[in-house]
Amino acid sequence: MPAIKGFLETSFIDWPGCLCSVVFLGGCNFRCPFCHNHPLVLAPNGFGTIPLDHVLQRLTAMRDWLGGVCVTGGEPTQAPDLPDLLRTFKTAGIAVKLDTNGTRPEVLEHLLAEGLLAMIAMDVKAPLDQAKYDACAGTRVDLSAIRQSIGLIKSSGLPHQFRMTVLPKLHSEADIIVWRETLAGSPLKLQNFNPRSPLAADFAQEKGFAPDAFAALQALVA
Repeated sequence: MPAIKGFLETSFIDWPGCLCSVVFLGGCNFRCPFCHNHPLVLAPNGFGTIPLDHVLQRLTAMRDWLGGVCVTGGEPTQAPDLPDLLRTFKTAGIAVKLDTNGTRPEVLEHLLAEGLLAMIAMDVKAPLDQAKYDACAGTRVDLSAIRQSIGLIKSSGLPHQFRMTVLPKLHSEADIIVWRETLAGSPLKLQNFNPRSPLAADFAQEKGFAPDAFAALQALVA
């Protein structure tokens, strides 16, 4: 089973319209400069491992009023035994939402084919332009994999959401319009950058969009 590095018993924000628990897996193949989960990304072994039995016990105890569990990271699809974890949740009658960056469409395709997911949220970091995407991900990105994951999610028939964290240093209004057109027909969500403890130290000096400007950007994707 994947090592569970964090467990939040209740969250109102990680599954739209649903009270859920959150399971955090360590490690990620991106190095987004604005990432706030970077200790989990860079040094997952610095976190203790939470026993799966404990997580299952708590999820089972809350099952009557809990909508499900969100499996996030890091990047969960990097865990080779992720399907085993999701099968365990499914067997226990617990619905699963997966958060992913979309870099491993072959894993996503397998999880969908096996019926292990109830919802998917994918972070699409930028318009599908190589230079822009690489700057947001902090590494070279295979955009063909990103496109394939977008297609799988859009055609899955499952509730889903595409998200993007935005800041003036990396995103313009024109970028957001292109992003909206690329993902047309799906629920979209923008998240304003918070300079508190980003992965790239110099990004602590950057700012998110001003409230009025961010509201205008949100209106573009509403």
